[in-house]
Amino acid sequence: MNRLRLLSTLAGLAFCTGALAQQPAPQPQAQPAPAGQPAMDQLTPEQRAALAKQDADMSQAALQVMALVDANRVGEVWDGASAAMKNVVSRDEFIKQVTIDRNRLGAVGTRANPDVSRSLFEAGQQVPQGLYINVRSATQFANEAQPVRELVSFRLDEDKVWRVSGYSLR
Repeated sequence: MNRLRLLSTLAGLAFCTGALAQQPAPQPQAQPAPAGQPAMDQLTPEQRAALAKQDADMSQAALQVMALVDANRVGEVWDGASAAMKNVVSRDEFIKQVTIDRNRLGAVGTRANPDVSRSLFEAGQQVPQGLYINVRSATQFANEAQPVRELVSFRLDEDKVWRVSGYSLR
């Protein structure tokens, strides 16, 4: 995987601003099950409620990240990002790449409601080991006829705080 694609993938996995960034992770039983584990319909009502709350909270955090990017405050996204992202991409390179991508697309028109998914990466894969939440939105930009998938990714860091691990556009 080339460096820019990895940068984009990791940027799609990182930062959370304000109180949401400091939000502790829910208890393990509230996490969705990785492959081979019980499906959503096998969770208790309490577990489903905890996941729905986490989805709403992480969607709100992703919208905050997107708003920072909209306001050309990309450096603030990197500043609050996961160490996993910071170890892969420098602040200057992150700002440069996100700015190039966003300038090419033009101003934001509309964003669809965010869609949340979760991924568990084992050691030795293309991204650092850990649990990730990805928040996607179909975003309409001024210079694109079709909506673009805007992705903010968060990683559950070792201190049990969700932080941005990436931002990307496709």
